[in-house]
Amino acid sequence: MQNRKWILRILFFAVLIICLFFGYNEFLDIRNSQASALNALNEIGGDNNEGENGNGSQDVKLVAVGDIMFSRGVDYRMAKKGNDYPFLKIKDYFNEGDIVFANLESPIFPGKIMPISGTAFWARPGLEKSLKENGFNVLSLSNNHMGNQGVIGVEYTLNSLKGVGILASGAGRDIEEAATPQVIVKKGLRFAFLSYTDGSIIPESYEASSNSAGVLYMDEARLKNDIASAKKVSDFVIISMHAGNEYVYRPVQKQISFAQKAIDDGADLIIGHHPHQIQDVEKYKGKYIFYSLGNFVFDQEWSIETRQGLIAEIYFNKSGVVDFNLTPVLISDYCQPDILNDSDAAKVFKNIERP
Repeated sequence: MQNRKWILRILFFAVLIICLFFGYNEFLDIRNSQASALNALNEIGGDNNEGENGNGSQDVKLVAVGDIMFSRGVDYRMAKKGNDYPFLKIKDYFNEGDIVFANLESPIFPGKIMPISGTAFWARPGLEKSLKENGFNVLSLSNNHMGNQGVIGVEYTLNSLKGVGILASGAGRDIEEAATPQVIVKKGLRFAFLSYTDGSIIPESYEASSNSAGVLYMDEARLKNDIASAKKVSDFVIISMHAGNEYVYRPVQKQISFAQKAIDDGADLIIGHHPHQIQDVEKYKGKYIFYSLGNFVFDQEWSIETRQGLIAEIYFNKSGVVDFNLTPVLISDYCQPDILNDSDAAKVFKNIERP
């Protein structure tokens, strides 16, 4: 009898242990499933709330470069190697940008390949398609070469860019069109671009007028009204400024005064070009001024300074600019920019002042 009781007790505890074992495993499975589901939900939420720079996926990434010119030695290489040749090593940077901006230094106009010498530029039709395919969606035309092929060259360029959906800022069939803010909308935010060039560095005939195509000159008297008009149709106003002395690292007073006044008048960001060399970055009243991003596609192979440029990656959210990053490039084979390694990039940065 006593043995029977012990057997029953042993059986009872065995059944209890088995039940506890399977019950605990089931509990672990449920808990793990819940944890997996929570992790998956967090990952989805993270993708919606975190951007590349940690400031949120709703950030708009503006990728800006300096002077791009598709004539002379650049055109010679594109004719042999294809219109995409200048962008082969840096295309991924543009693919990641919501807005990709540059200063187009050569009008698009029919003609043969331009001789290697000379400064009256033109780029052969078809280039606009390559620019679009490589990510560019906003270009400044207000510079000292856009009038190289006369009024008809300006109009041909405007028509070519419009045909592929690239916004053209700072030039027009008349001064009213040249001063019209070019607005691009990304992730619910509206960005207006206004572009100006220093009129003292080019012939008077290049300026847009009430009845003639051309580019928009720097004029502090009209700047405030232009910015006020742009702010009515946008959340942020970006100024492109083509000015300064060539081949120097420091901006001159004319650049500084115009850029700072633009911010005083309500602009949110200034992007500069023309010196064919990188220049300082300034933070003025909480807003950034990039005085010159240097060359990006240009055949000035004769010095290291003219072969260097900067890619500016600028992040906006609804509050304004929240972050920026500068990536130095070096042009090889007269037209092809490539990213510099950290050591060479550090040497480039030593030449300019930045916040």
